[in-house]
Amino acid sequence: MIYSTATPAGTGPARRSVLVLGATGGTGRLIVAQALARGHDVHVLVRSPEKLEKATGLEGATVTVGDARDERALRNALRGRDAVVSALGTPASPLREVTALSESTRALVGAMRAEGVRRLVCITGMGAGDSVGHGGFFFDRVIFPALLKKVYADKNRQEALVRQSGLDWVLVRPSVLNDKASGPVVRAFTDLSGFHGGTIARADAASFVLDQVSSDAWLHRSPLVSW
Repeated sequence: MIYSTATPAGTGPARRSVLVLGATGGTGRLIVAQALARGHDVHVLVRSPEKLEKATGLEGATVTVGDARDERALRNALRGRDAVVSALGTPASPLREVTALSESTRALVGAMRAEGVRRLVCITGMGAGDSVGHGGFFFDRVIFPALLKKVYADKNRQEALVRQSGLDWVLVRPSVLNDKASGPVVRAFTDLSGFHGGTIARADAASFVLDQVSSDAWLHRSPLVSW
């Protein structure tokens, strides 16, 4: 399926109150900026004031300081929200086990159930679940086994928690992210036959993710998004 990437500020679906996790990351900052431009009421949960001071592009969002693995902090940030966008990430970890993504998601699912917030749009990545082996030769044979195997093991646990949550979820799997300007179109698909690697601008991935806050087009599915 092909999507136009043009979404003028102040247009589109009705205003929502959205909590963004991972808002200080490269993609998370763009999600916040685009959500504000669309007229959404944006709240972010950041781990520490120090991380907030280093981040840019969060002006206009309501900030709560707390750990995304802490269900009580999540419940406080979730109260009154309509939806959650999780853009949580973790560095490459060739040696140490990774658990932060699944720990945060487990706490988030519990908090969302407790607060009655049903819509969850969660970014994982190309290489998670049945998208493994579709990153192209260099990604699949070099980068993934050398740097990302443990990260993606945790992304798989994260996806399983989302699928089993009973929430209204969408799992978004971007191809390799870059910081280029937006392209004219974004492809989104779940049939990966014939797909072997790709890239996408963070801005385009952010736009697609925000579309899922209000749309049921990909509800309970895990589209891969790429140029």
